[in-house]
Amino acid sequence: MIEINGVTKCYGRYTAIENISFKVPENCIYGLIGYNGAGKTTLLKTVAGVYRSNGGEVLFEGEDIFDNARMKARLFYVPDDLYFQPYASMEKMAHFYRGYYPEFSFDTFRNLTKVFGLDPKKSINGFSKGMQRQAELVLAMSTNPDFLLLDESFDGLDPQKRTLIKNLVTEYTRDRGARVIISSHNLHDLGGRCDRFGLINGKKLALDHDMKDIGEDYTKFRMAFAEGDDKTEDDFSDVAVRSFTKDGRLITLTVRGSVEEAEALIRAKKPVYLEKFPLSMEEIFLEEVEGTDYDFSQIFK
Repeated sequence: MIEINGVTKCYGRYTAIENISFKVPENCIYGLIGYNGAGKTTLLKTVAGVYRSNGGEVLFEGEDIFDNARMKARLFYVPDDLYFQPYASMEKMAHFYRGYYPEFSFDTFRNLTKVFGLDPKKSINGFSKGMQRQAELVLAMSTNPDFLLLDESFDGLDPQKRTLIKNLVTEYTRDRGARVIISSHNLHDLGGRCDRFGLINGKKLALDHDMKDIGEDYTKFRMAFAEGDDKTEDDFSDVAVRSFTKDGRLITLTVRGSVEEAEALIRAKKPVYLEKFPLSMEEIFLEEVEGTDYDFSQIFK
């Protein structure tokens, strides 16, 4: 298990992430969502032991990851900003990684280069951005890691390769019981593939949720009341309302918490029309992220 317990990371006086806690159990893909600059990369580098946290701890199977060479031999971190040795081919990088990862498999390496259609003898610097991401993932999977951290690893990939990588990571996680964290600002990259997900907002973890239960905690209600029964947001103070909008007689509420309890409280107010819908991942993201209502009219003045 990966345990992130109250982790804070600062750059001088600037706090990049603050008091973040969550766990990634065996056989789990954890999706880390957040807008660009939210702190995802800082968190992953701290989890990988690249950075030392200013507070809290990161434990891999109960051991602190920072300066832990034995545990890092079971971990592979694929950063957003890739780096390869100058003029190196994939084959050269494979031999380089073999020196640090005792579980490195050249059979896996050769099989995956064929799957992705990459020439292991060509210079990686001559690859496109998408091909470089594929090359690094091939090398990462060839180390047979128990812990895999992927930072924005779908950027620059065409839809076919994106799907291929998603399938590969999912199958690998299930077969090996790996613990995987994938960060992205694109919800479509993570939806349907993750077992759990976390949302970073305002330097903190705004959400940490099991994917299969997310629909039970967020619900949208649409309702209307009889003519003359003019409800306002104050009339729903007993309901766990996240957002309230009104268009004529039509009221839309987004509620977080028990659907049954919220529905009972709303029905007690005697609406003449009421229906409910589960929220999509995009809607949940927008509900939880601050500052999503921009006045674009001010930008072009």
